[in-house]
Amino acid sequence: MEKTLAILGAGRVGRALGRRLRELDWKIGVVVSRSEPAAERAVRFIGAGKPHGALTRHVLASHVILVATPDDAIAAVARELARMVGEELQEKVVLHTSGALDSRALAPVKKCGAAVGSMHPLQTFSGVGVPDLKGKVFAVEGDVIAVRAARQIARALGGSPVHIAGDKKVLYHAGAALASGHVLALVEAATQLLISLGMQRNEAARALLPLTRQVLDNFERMGPRAAWTGPLARGDYKVVEAHLRALWDAPGEIAEAYEALNRLATRALAQDPAGAAEKLEKISAALKPKVKVRGGYG
Repeated sequence: MEKTLAILGAGRVGRALGRRLRELDWKIGVVVSRSEPAAERAVRFIGAGKPHGALTRHVLASHVILVATPDDAIAAVARELARMVGEELQEKVVLHTSGALDSRALAPVKKCGAAVGSMHPLQTFSGVGVPDLKGKVFAVEGDVIAVRAARQIARALGGSPVHIAGDKKVLYHAGAALASGHVLALVEAATQLLISLGMQRNEAARALLPLTRQVLDNFERMGPRAAWTGPLARGDYKVVEAHLRALWDAPGEIAEAYEALNRLATRALAQDPAGAAEKLEKISAALKPKVKVRGGYG
């Protein structure tokens, strides 16, 4: 495959992938961002490329066109690209980096003859430096030629390409959101509970983070059920009930999340999901008449 790349949408992901590919001797062509200054900053970060503040026909100088815009802009970029260069896109590969959208978002350029696909690195991008992509999963799907290109790029970056059916892509992304952003929300909610008891934030973090890391390490080494810990794992429903009573004065979202997570844990982890769910329902039914209106976050 010809190792030439144009980047449309030079944000965190586009800059990071561009810089790493440039270090791997890819030739970086045009780098398009929302403004000329933003494109110039992206080019400095990547270490190569020609900055443009708007879409340009110069994208045709590259074999692979990477669309790394926010999800809600991908379809519009594809339409504009198709309008601007039309059938000159034949034999080009157009990839987008969305985790939730599949290659159908690039339908306008596919109609012009381009091979289209998606390539999503399952990795957070902070915008500071380039994360280590070694061993990271890259979800790929789309046309055969585009998938082949995406696989080659992922492997060059040290990643592990995994094919995801296009119509299941959003489910894959939902799983990723649960394991990342939602885990962070849970840890922060737990941190706020400890702060409400008088602990300093750094003290609460020191108390909780090693616990969370240990559970995840155990999950990796021993599997989910062996790593499961806490009163629900032990079948100690009196403690679960005590937790719910103690959470009455907490923001309502925390107590509601605790109940929902108990139900989720029984479904995903319990040896007898139906029996555990029945016991949780009895606790919930017993407490509901006594539950007062909870406050939200202020």
